[in-house]
Amino acid sequence: MLRLMRLVEQWREILGELPSGWGRAQLRLTLEDAGDGARAAAVLAPVTPARRGTVLNFYAARRESGALPELVMRLLARLDREGIRGRLELLRTDEGEVEAALVEQPVRSTLAAEWDELVGALPPDWSDLYGEIELTSTDYLERAALLLAPVNPARYGGPVGFRFRVARRFGYGASPEMTRRCLERLDQEAIRGHVRILRALSDTKPVATQGPVWYVGGRSV
Repeated sequence: MLRLMRLVEQWREILGELPSGWGRAQLRLTLEDAGDGARAAAVLAPVTPARRGTVLNFYAARRESGALPELVMRLLARLDREGIRGRLELLRTDEGEVEAALVEQPVRSTLAAEWDELVGALPPDWSDLYGEIELTSTDYLERAALLLAPVNPARYGGPVGFRFRVARRFGYGASPEMTRRCLERLDQEAIRGHVRILRALSDTKPVATQGPVWYVGGRSV
């Protein structure tokens, strides 16, 4: 009996066969082991699968009206890592509606481009800032935390995301260049969100300190 390909490889094959104007793709995952049903449904929860026994049906979408192909790829990779095997099939695709979406929806700005715009609007002598990245899905949190590690991301109460400090010349915080590189890494993995600058200072000159101290919610950050 031949071993089924990994789910990620099956998804890549399906993606390669989709028509250029596809909008939504209905997928069916048939599991090898009935005992994997509950776990597979839990992993695939972000794409809201409909489960019946060993069969899970769900949709992928080319635009943000549904589960993007990159999200499906990450979830299937998790199933692969957990040793959950099955057959992934394409049931049907919806064409035409994506063409309208391409006309109606503006091209999404990348996180790195948002960062460039925000920094470009700061005074020429800015020295320190406190920033935030808000993610569009909790599914991104674990991977984003790893990719953002060089800027020391911190979770906070509120929207899904992280806050971080940047120091332009010296002091506590990542450099602007390192911050941009980390955001590029998120863009490369199709992790969606928005960047904001919450606070910024100009021409600070710390003496025997690592830089300015901001208090947010009664604690220093």
